[in-house]
Amino acid sequence: MPIQCTDAEWKILELLWEREPRSMPEITKALEEETGWTRHTVITLLKRMQEKGTVTCDDSGPIRMYTARVPQAQARQEQTRKLLDRIFGGKASLLVSSLVEGGELTQADLREVLQVLEKTDREG
Repeated sequence: MPIQCTDAEWKILELLWEREPRSMPEITKALEEETGWTRHTVITLLKRMQEKGTVTCDDSGPIRMYTARVPQAQARQEQTRKLLDRIFGGKASLLVSSLVEGGELTQADLREVLQVLEKTDREG
C-alpha cells in the first residue's frame, strides 16, 4: 500500500516510530510546543491517518493507543522515491548534486555516502 501523508501526519509518525504505542494526549503534549496543535487537531489527524491506514488504534483499554502501521524504513524509501520522481526526474545523482552544491552535505556525510556506495558495489 503506498504511503500518503502530509507533513503534519509525518510528525505524528515520527513520534510513533520513536516510541509506541502513544495516546492522543501524549502525542498532543509532545507536539504542542513545536506546532501549537490542540487536542482537536491531533484527533482529526489521527482519524485521517487511520482512514489512510498509516496508524492503528487499540481502544480495548481505558485510553486509545496509537501505533504506526507502516515501518519507518518503508515510509522513508517511498517518500524519497516520490521526491526523486517529482523534483529530480527519478535521478538520484541530481539529488546528491543539489545537496552538495547547496552545502547541505558535510564532509562526514560525503564519506558516509561513499562507504554505502562502496559496500553496495562490493556486494554486487
